[in-house]
Amino acid sequence: MPRETLDLQIQQLLNQVLVLGSMVENATLDAVAVLKKQDLDAARLIYDNDKLINEKHFEIEDRCIRTIATQQPIMASDLRVLASILEINTELERMGDYAKGIAKIAMIIGKQPLLKPLIDVPRMATIGVDMLHKALTAFVERDAVAAREIPRIDDEVDALYNQVYRELVTYMISDPSTIDRANYLMWVAHNLERLADRVTNICERTLYVTEGVLLEMDKTDDEMRV
Repeated sequence: MPRETLDLQIQQLLNQVLVLGSMVENATLDAVAVLKKQDLDAARLIYDNDKLINEKHFEIEDRCIRTIATQQPIMASDLRVLASILEINTELERMGDYAKGIAKIAMIIGKQPLLKPLIDVPRMATIGVDMLHKALTAFVERDAVAAREIPRIDDEVDALYNQVYRELVTYMISDPSTIDRANYLMWVAHNLERLADRVTNICERTLYVTEGVLLEMDKTDDEMRV
């Protein structure tokens, strides 16, 4: 097929990755919001709508594989992009599972009083989603500079997670009857912490596309390891 056809197919795939990313971003923020409001109907809707994220994930995977199979010969740079799209597609689907998990926890808690006001957890969600949005933009725009900077923001998410963890452990120690409710909120915070970690994997793929080398990015150090 002509070069123009391949370029068009890759651009269409990138556009669909952005669509999936937006779905995950919205699901994450909405899941935390319904947990805070204890809106069980909305929580059920987010939980059920995870199937839409899965469907988009399968659609992108299928289109990507078809593109690889039908475009022969194909340049190494194109293969790096397509392989990275497949990897990022999987990362986004897993992030969607985290949002679904938060919605499930909201349903489990139901109308029980929350153990503590949700302040740091929504902040974790906001920072994590912002990281994700920036990482996907950097990938589409092949911005290696941004890809190197974004993982450092994860330190903020980690700090908030550690703070939430310490507070919840304190509740459990002082009053064992709070253990279940504390564990639910701990899982919410854990899901958000893992989402931010997965953003780093997206940034690694941006460097792979732009520089042709796979790097393991250590978000806590100034240097990156090959």
